[in-house]
Amino acid sequence: MNKIDPVYSVPDGFDQPVQGRKYGKVETISYKSTTTDATRKASVLLPAEYDEKKRYPVLYLLHGIGGDHKEWLEGTPQYVIGNLAAEGKARDMIVVMPNVRARKDDRVPEEVYSLANTTAFDNFIHDLRDDLMPYIESEYPVAEGREHTSVAGLSMGGREALYIGITMAERFGSIGAFCPAFGIFAYEDILSEPGLFTRETLKLPDSYNGKTLLLICTGDRDEVVKENPQMYHEALEENGTEHLYYVTEGGHDFQVWKHGLYQFAKRIFQQ
Repeated sequence: MNKIDPVYSVPDGFDQPVQGRKYGKVETISYKSTTTDATRKASVLLPAEYDEKKRYPVLYLLHGIGGDHKEWLEGTPQYVIGNLAAEGKARDMIVVMPNVRARKDDRVPEEVYSLANTTAFDNFIHDLRDDLMPYIESEYPVAEGREHTSVAGLSMGGREALYIGITMAERFGSIGAFCPAFGIFAYEDILSEPGLFTRETLKLPDSYNGKTLLLICTGDRDEVVKENPQMYHEALEENGTEHLYYVTEGGHDFQVWKHGLYQFAKRIFQQ
């Protein structure tokens, strides 16, 4: 594992509220999904000084294999992003935290480590493209264009962020994967999956390489996804895809995921 890079440091209290500072509110939305033939929910974090007359970039922030649209709220994104924005280190943005389990019954199943569950996560690319993004774009003042549209996630959500961001590179100008899970490549472990990419195909299209912010991070004690983030980094490097990769202190937990969100949020939407 790589040594911890001091360039990727965070200030004390980066994820805590500052007295007297205003923060954005979280609301729950429901939208009709033609992909799953069901009504689905998402959490939406608005900026502190939200103004419907303005246009905001949007970050789609994806949860892990055992979570739902509320999991990221445990990571206090309203403070992580809100503090950056208040200090002029990040743009005001709308953050959409969907349920990534795209199937008719999208509740957390008793057996999270099942092919039915991972397949539902991979199906989210269709729900996002055909249902959730059109809904958000119709209901919120979202800035158009890939430079204003981002996708990121933790663990299984990081796997899906890489899958979605690379597959739909024409729609997403930035991609973040915090401790991305198994399944980008074929593997046999608790489950056996054929892989969303091969080592040779994990790359951005030439027309978007160098025009996309792609960040992967992991914890130095992550015993869940183990060497997978490192493998993804090495494959991207071999394929000439420009990206950022770093290792920080922690395991497979919000200590690392919040750290990743901080590093990612301050780098996106800077055009």
